[in-house]
Amino acid sequence: MKQITVTIPNNKEGLFIELMKNLSFVKKVETTESTSIPEWHEAIIDQRTENYVNEPESFKEWNEEKKEINKKYGL
Repeated sequence: MKQITVTIPNNKEGLFIELMKNLSFVKKVETTESTSIPEWHEAIIDQRTENYVNEPESFKEWNEEKKEINKKYGL
């Protein structure tokens, strides 16, 4: 089964949803809100990715870090 993403103007959403619901071969209709990441956030992610690529040994695995957090805070 294929899944297709369609971008439509906000003022046409209701019409489009009703049209899709009335097509016998359409099995499921759902809407999602598109969100964009601010540029400053992308810059932070890019910097952290670069840090990891350049020095992977300076990072801890999540399970290791989680154990330390649990121990530190008595969780």
